[in-house]
Amino acid sequence: MTLTSTLKLFGLGILGGTLPLATYVIIQHNSSRLSDQVLDGNRRAAIQQVDYQGIPQGLDFTTAAENTVHSVVHITTKVVQTTFQRDPFQEFFYGPGAGGREFKQYGAGAGSGVIVSSQGYIVTNNHVIENASEIEVILNDNSKYAAKVVGTDPSTDIAVLKIEGSNFPAIPIGNSDELKIGEWVLAVGNPFNLTSTVTAGIVSAKARNINLLSERNSKEVVPIESFIQTDAAVNPGNSGGALVNTRGELIGINTAIASQTGSYAGYSFAVPVNLVDKVMRDLIDFGIVQRGYLGVQISDVSQEIKEKNKLPDLKGVFIAKVVEGGSADKAGLKDGDVVLKIGSKEVNSVAALQEEIGKRRPGDKVTLSVRQKDGDIITKDLVLRNQDGETQLLTKEEISKNYALGATFVELTDKEKKELNISFGVKIKTINSGKLKSIGLSEGIIITKINNEPIETVEELTQKLSGVNRGVLLEIMDETGKKDYRGLGL
Repeated sequence: MTLTSTLKLFGLGILGGTLPLATYVIIQHNSSRLSDQVLDGNRRAAIQQVDYQGIPQGLDFTTAAENTVHSVVHITTKVVQTTFQRDPFQEFFYGPGAGGREFKQYGAGAGSGVIVSSQGYIVTNNHVIENASEIEVILNDNSKYAAKVVGTDPSTDIAVLKIEGSNFPAIPIGNSDELKIGEWVLAVGNPFNLTSTVTAGIVSAKARNINLLSERNSKEVVPIESFIQTDAAVNPGNSGGALVNTRGELIGINTAIASQTGSYAGYSFAVPVNLVDKVMRDLIDFGIVQRGYLGVQISDVSQEIKEKNKLPDLKGVFIAKVVEGGSADKAGLKDGDVVLKIGSKEVNSVAALQEEIGKRRPGDKVTLSVRQKDGDIITKDLVLRNQDGETQLLTKEEISKNYALGATFVELTDKEKKELNISFGVKIKTINSGKLKSIGLSEGIIITKINNEPIETVEELTQKLSGVNRGVLLEIMDETGKKDYRGLGL
């Protein structure tokens, strides 16, 4: 593998969905945030005594399993893909969209989720509920609830749902940083639609990058992969379920398996709960992830890189390029530096570095231990910035102006309008799970009209999409100028 192919564009931070917002407002860190009030799972006590090695006495998993299964839910989804067939004859006489017909294609899916709040907040995988038009949650007692999407983060494959009610059995939330290789863990979920299934295994590795999310890598979505690898049996349907320690604490969200057949083959992977906790808090508090970036291109320190750059060992993460104007650049980091620690934690892989930065938000201060080209080890303090170079968090008000139905938007430039021969329209910048994606819209699509009324600003578009509860007709255009229509049921 060449040096170039090992480099990974990196800019990680704390919440998925970086938005093109013109104005940023500083939000003070305080305890009044919604996530601090609702995530009571963080405050529940551990349920099992362990010996000094952290191994349950007598290897008895029954208490942990009995308490965990009530917090793991079964999720079923209905997917409806809507297309719109135009009627040129009717349009000739009555205008765009007249006489057209909607066609719907139906599908279904299933997975697992974990209750993290007694008030009904549930964490699952983004791919479990992606494109879903209806989501149903089935609790361990077989009670059923309709769920709504609070927010999604494709970068970590995490989503948060909400069901109405109270006194739900929230799972205790553990600390994945304290997890040790060889430690016993339980996987709880609903494989093959078999509800409340518990399997056991050990932690095989930490900070694994298996390129599961590599196809999502783009300017707006930078995958963060630092999985916990276990040999607990995980199968289709386990996605979004709980990985718990022997004290019954959540330490990961089961996400993937390594298999040639699609079924369990000895390797399963979970998103560590410390990263999940940050993402779910952002989604609850803001609806999107507030993600900070180091502003570097990095790679693992391979033997090739070690020899070429005359490094003393294979430790740390190699900085191939520092992005001008980014956090690292402003802190004085240089091409060829090697990051050895973030805070007091050693980082010896891209995945480990991604996980550590992924737990933080724009504006957070980070201390890095860095080996310079001359071999000196120094300490650098830097402040993380978002993708637009700002350190402030976005306010809910700013987010609401630029975010609707799972997508963010940007106004067209004068050059784009001239090339497409239009004078109005708003372009989709990023799109996650939601109604717009479910009707086949994607990044780069331009929404020109809603119900035949021209759309000129982002705020105008988000108000029209968020302020009605009836179906609308969207006139859209792709980047080549081809016009089409989509019916959207709100």
